[in-house]
Amino acid sequence: QVQLVESGGGLVQAGGSLRLSCAASGRTFRSYSMAWFRQAPGKERDFVAAINWSGTITYYADSVKGRFTISSDNAKNTVYLQMSSLKPEDTADYYCATGPSVVTSRFQYDYWGQGTRVTVSS
Repeated sequence: QVQLVESGGGLVQAGGSLRLSCAASGRTFRSYSMAWFRQAPGKERDFVAAINWSGTITYYADSVKGRFTISSDNAKNTVYLQMSSLKPEDTADYYCATGPSVVTSRFQYDYWGQGTRVTVSS
């Protein structure tokens, strides 16, 4: 059974940094992609970043390019999202997901974590 467990969320001031982690189990992840999405209250779940397991392909939403970095540690079956220069509009629940392709559509990911909350104060 595939399980994704996010951690690392919290409260941070604008301009600060956080690193989210997603520990994955239950699948041969080298054949799949991993992604981060976020959902603010009352809004849809939006794409943030995606990576293939070897780390050779990455995609970012325009809103986070240059500020967020997605990476993977194959030995630990863990994907990270390093977030820097955080803004209040980055406040959301952040979800890790896995799927067969490195794409931006949430409908192409078949397993999701429970989410971790990030709050950025101004």
